[in-house]
Amino acid sequence: MNAAGFPLLSLLTFLPLAGAAIILTVRGTAEVVASNARWTALWTSLLVFALSLVLWFEFDTAHAGFQFEERLNWLPEFGVTYHMGVDGISVLFVLLSALLTPLCILASWESVQTRVREYMVAFLVLETMMIGMFCALDMLIFYIFFEGVLIPMFLIIGIWGGPRRVYAAYKFFLYTFAGSVLMLLAILALWYGAGTTSIPALMEWGVPKGWQHLVFLAFFASFAVKVPMWPLHTWLPDAHVEAPTAGSVILAGVLLKMGGYGFLRFSLPMLPQASADFAPLVFALSVVAIVYTSLVALAQTDMKKLIAYSSVAHMGIVTIGVFSFNQQGLEGALFQMLSHGIVSGALFLCVGVLYDREHSREIARYGGIAKVLPAYALVFMLFTMASVALPGTAGFPGEFLVILGAWQVSPWLALGAGVGMILGAAYMLLLYRRIAFGPITREGLRRLADLSPREHAVFAPLVALTLWMGIAPSSFTRFFEASVAQLLAQHQAAFALTRLAGVP
Repeated sequence: MNAAGFPLLSLLTFLPLAGAAIILTVRGTAEVVASNARWTALWTSLLVFALSLVLWFEFDTAHAGFQFEERLNWLPEFGVTYHMGVDGISVLFVLLSALLTPLCILASWESVQTRVREYMVAFLVLETMMIGMFCALDMLIFYIFFEGVLIPMFLIIGIWGGPRRVYAAYKFFLYTFAGSVLMLLAILALWYGAGTTSIPALMEWGVPKGWQHLVFLAFFASFAVKVPMWPLHTWLPDAHVEAPTAGSVILAGVLLKMGGYGFLRFSLPMLPQASADFAPLVFALSVVAIVYTSLVALAQTDMKKLIAYSSVAHMGIVTIGVFSFNQQGLEGALFQMLSHGIVSGALFLCVGVLYDREHSREIARYGGIAKVLPAYALVFMLFTMASVALPGTAGFPGEFLVILGAWQVSPWLALGAGVGMILGAAYMLLLYRRIAFGPITREGLRRLADLSPREHAVFAPLVALTLWMGIAPSSFTRFFEASVAQLLAQHQAAFALTRLAGVP
């Protein structure tokens, strides 16, 4: 617990489940149940976000270790403990999850009209799993939350998605679950060797050199799918296209960060030798992902599929930063994950605004939107500029830091990361030009309504964060500077130990 003895992280994690339980008890007509479900989910998620702000204000940025820790014996005979805590690497992801959930509920207020109660329950359960995953300091607890995320997202895609929703939901589930089975084997191997599943203890243990490569590959199978890295990315476009708008927001905003977070939490500190040995492979796959998926994005006619492929390219920049093993690269990767969570989520919301009005995501169907929906066009323009890393927006600091970190590894690697910025500008500006400018392509577009008050409320915090992160990035980097420095020190010390001592 924290200094006051208050179980803040457990409350943040499980409060959404309490909201879900309340929703399930609601009785009455379909209209009453739907209305109560919406309001209960919204107020629950807002309360969780308000509590998450306590982490923001009370977090000690000068302290590199875990804070707000909670411990409870769960399976002591097996070395398994309910252990929660956050450090500079995880704390902002808790805030990101807590922020996006109420925005997604608001965005779904009118667009979801069937099985509203079940939809809101699924989102609250999803919030519990996301926050719990970022707070867990025991590998078995982490795995439960890590896998638990799949169930509500599978339902959100499969029940409330598009025409091919069942196919997309099963593809999403099978791809991500298959990799996670190998991660479970890696967790069991670490438990067998160390006698504990405590993440801090395993960081200090020192995985035997002979184990590291196999354990790394087992973790890599799971995290690479989640990122997703090329060529394991093919589930993502289908999932994004078929998912409802709010599902795409959470998928891009939080779930894609699970892989990068896993690399930072497990691979680098626990498996330093294997991480260094496999870094060239990660760099190669990342550069291919950046170039290939950017070119594929240029050819898309569906807005959601274009943004989905852009997410693969942006996450390729993240993996380059993670495996650069220097302060600039790691801080850039963390900042890029946070900014991508905000910007990509906002872009999917922008697509959802048009889809709610016209029920089409085809780029060719729109044109001259800026003349009809000026407020919408302004918001869409800001997030487009952030996606192409315009200085002064959230997208710039992270990509800039990653390129600086990549340059220390190899100028050619930095060039590969920089290509993503050039191609990203090409496909995003082309998308915006086709939609916003030129003549109005259909007379029906003239009758579209601009952003409603509810939509203004959804976009306002995302606009503010996009500008805040771009103008004052140190407001965010200060949270993870100390933790990144400690992670690098642990990685280098463990790497030197395994190389020089030759741990069997």
